Amino acid sequence: MLTNKDIASYFNELGGFMDLYGENAFRTKSYKNAYIAIRKVDSPMVEMSDTEISAVRGIGKSTSAKVREIIDTGKMEKLEEYKVKTPAGIQEMLKIKGFGAKKVSVIWKELEVETLGELLYACNENRLLKLKGFGEKTQLDLKKKIEYFLKSRDKFRYATLEAEALELITKIEKILPNVSISLIGEMRRRLPIVHKIEILIGTTDSLDGIFNKKTGLALLNHTDDYFYNCQTSNELPVKITTCPSAEFGSKLFKFTGTRAFLEGFVAFANDLDFTNLSTEAAVFEKANLPIIPPELRENAAVIELAKANKLPKLIVATDVKGVVHSHSTYSDGYNTLREMAEYSKAQGFEYLVITDHSKAAFYANGLKPDRVLNQMAEIDELNVELAPFKIFKSIESDILNDGSLDYDEEILAKFDMIIASVHTNLKMDIDKATTRLITAIENPYTTMLGHPTGRLLLSREGYPIDYKRVIDACAANDVSIEINANPYRLDLDWTWIEYATDQGVKISINPDAHSTAGIHDIHFGTLVARKGGLTLENCLNALDLKAFEDYLQKRKESKSI
Repeated sequence: MLTNKDIASYFNELGGFMDLYGENAFRTKSYKNAYIAIRKVDSPMVEMSDTEISAVRGIGKSTSAKVREIIDTGKMEKLEEYKVKTPAGIQEMLKIKGFGAKKVSVIWKELEVETLGELLYACNENRLLKLKGFGEKTQLDLKKKIEYFLKSRDKFRYATLEAEALELITKIEKILPNVSISLIGEMRRRLPIVHKIEILIGTTDSLDGIFNKKTGLALLNHTDDYFYNCQTSNELPVKITTCPSAEFGSKLFKFTGTRAFLEGFVAFANDLDFTNLSTEAAVFEKANLPIIPPELRENAAVIELAKANKLPKLIVATDVKGVVHSHSTYSDGYNTLREMAEYSKAQGFEYLVITDHSKAAFYANGLKPDRVLNQMAEIDELNVELAPFKIFKSIESDILNDGSLDYDEEILAKFDMIIASVHTNLKMDIDKATTRLITAIENPYTTMLGHPTGRLLLSREGYPIDYKRVIDACAANDVSIEINANPYRLDLDWTWIEYATDQGVKISINPDAHSTAGIHDIHFGTLVARKGGLTLENCLNALDLKAFEDYLQKRKESKSI
């Protein structure tokens, strides 16, 4: 089913093409605004009437008609017209984050470059330096972006594939009701970036019955008796592996873990025979080990934990008691403060930490001091009305270029907590980025470090940081670190969670919600938290309301705030 983000992407792409061809700036902006507006809509637009679509803020009559066209046909005629007349390589250039359609247009017209390979060669030959608006730094930055884009091609964010993968399994189970079926590989290990949907089916019968309109699955090739390469109706890659049902547990184990994990397991097991086991639990039972969660099967080190019976009890999404890091219409959120609070309460959360953008974030309608005070007054009123649910007065403060926070002390002291994040001047080397973060961490008003590297998965690599120095600074200053649960970020990276918790740093699973729907991204944050071995005890917003209040109060007292 088309999601709102899918629909929005059509308008973002259309706006890029119009910029490329120098079309009417007002019309182009309207489509880019529609992209933002549609992404913020809570209800599925495919289920909305034309009247409801037209009523969405930021969508006019023309845009509404195009939304209906996308829902009904899966295409937008205007967008298709641009695609037909634009070389494929130019279309790829438009997908490079931070490049921009206007710069693509200059390169296309002035250098007659039409592929990424040609553009990379032109960078190596310093040909861009002759163009207006291109300097040495711009050329070097573009070269890095191209190399990252090429490296990231044919990869997907886990969140992009999850819903389709689970829906596909459900459809196959209806067609093959008496077989065992499961995700395997990267998808089952819940890696943030994956290459395909991989499924194991316990059957030796033909799979011809699953390649039809009901599943939307098309067979590309059948390499041997057990492997089927397929794709979904929207061209997502799927690999299906089959095995006899009596071997399902053995094969599920084999096709889930990495090579390093499996080699370590075999070495530990002293050549025990793990074939012909119908359940995965039987594999671990035979090895005399507790079941190792799929998320942890990345390397052999976890086997030592299992041998010593020291596997962490991994956190689950329901352990999270409060929504930390959220935005409202006070800055760049879609829903009002009241709507964010009421929805959080209705979902069973005990508290909401509202963190609209600070004043330096003019691009996101950041709050100047008078608006901070207005919001605080509204929070006081809502807290009386919604008790025992509580809204905490907070801000996502921009970390300025010198590492300072974005208000004077008089305002900073009024907040219950402060998430400090970098949003601008991202082109830093490792020394600059690390120093900037540590300066902010050492500020007594900083409670939490937000999205530490500023990365956008498969779009922007993020600035380099010395993770150990940053985490050690957080430990020394009693600053927690967020896992930004937005599936485009998932930052702090899961590979650093164990080091952080070993240093005593609390981790918070934060949705960075810009709408009520965004609160549900806590799900994706929890998945990567589990990969990093996070437990309930080490998760800050797994604290209940009273414990969370006590933590913030004691911390302020220790900092003499």
